[in-house]
Amino acid sequence: MDASIASLQFPVPEAPSPGTITPIAPGVRWLRLALPFALDHVNIYLIADGDGEAVLDTGIADEPTRAVWEALLAGGLKPTRLILTHFHPDHIGLANWMVERCGVAVSMPLTEYLFAQNLRHNKDALGSPTHHDFYTRNGLPEAEAALLMGRGHHYLRMTTGLPPMFHRLRAGDTLRLTGRSLDVVTGGGHAPEQAMLWDREGGVFFAADQVLAKISPNISVWPQEPDANPLGIYLESLAALRAAIAPDVLVLPAHNLPFRGLHERLGQLADHHAARCEAVAKACEAGPRTVYELITFMFHRKLDAHQTGFAFGEAMAHVNHMVANGDLAVVPGEVRRFRLA
Repeated sequence: MDASIASLQFPVPEAPSPGTITPIAPGVRWLRLALPFALDHVNIYLIADGDGEAVLDTGIADEPTRAVWEALLAGGLKPTRLILTHFHPDHIGLANWMVERCGVAVSMPLTEYLFAQNLRHNKDALGSPTHHDFYTRNGLPEAEAALLMGRGHHYLRMTTGLPPMFHRLRAGDTLRLTGRSLDVVTGGGHAPEQAMLWDREGGVFFAADQVLAKISPNISVWPQEPDANPLGIYLESLAALRAAIAPDVLVLPAHNLPFRGLHERLGQLADHHAARCEAVAKACEAGPRTVYELITFMFHRKLDAHQTGFAFGEAMAHVNHMVANGDLAVVPGEVRRFRLA
């Protein structure tokens, strides 16, 4: 999607080096942390709050990330509270560690809290036989299905858990820091109830993963909810953000660079997913396809095992959305295929 970003404005042309902090807006500092994935970083924001700073997300629970936080704390960083946007490990990985290390309270949406707790404490949440059947019924080869079944448990190794108490964030709430009020906005699709924050007075929108400058967030169907329509939910969220958030805000996303041009980007993201649906429809013109077969029509690059799992979920999300809209129909069978309706 890089070709579409020429219309966006990037106030800072380069990100800070991993582990370093740079000012990005009045009372807001930007910390970039490394990730051991193809998407190799996550942006953390430190928001002035009294004599310290509220911390927005944590990075994953690995030793390099812990070392960065320990160095910052030794250098005088004073976390006042921990705000978590959603349950993915690059956002909540060190949550319980930070609570215990710094004595701070956690604020996050209820659904994200419960989803994370389910993954951590429900032995069937990360790989039951029904999950395996979900993958193979939609065309995933047995070897790749086995890899995906094992991948879920990697989530636990990238997180330290959540504390037994937290403060709930709801859409429409106002999160009050010392000298700053932040409107809480939530949106689904990428995560069930991802939190975003809008500083109206400062003209800053903390977009989490919902609006990124160079890529779309992963919009996937997971085996826990096989008939879900997360793409429909995501597109509804983009429309809601256009109606609610001013177009001239500085967007501070969780990945890629901060930018201006929110409404332009919202349109680009919607167009991107429309093009993906068109690719699915074109692939099905020649005959019914499994979700696995559709991956190559949607992604034109070689994918590793980690990326294939996300690509499968994305393909399923577009298929489910098109079924919900009446554009595709299911061809029943031991392995499901989809045809044009």
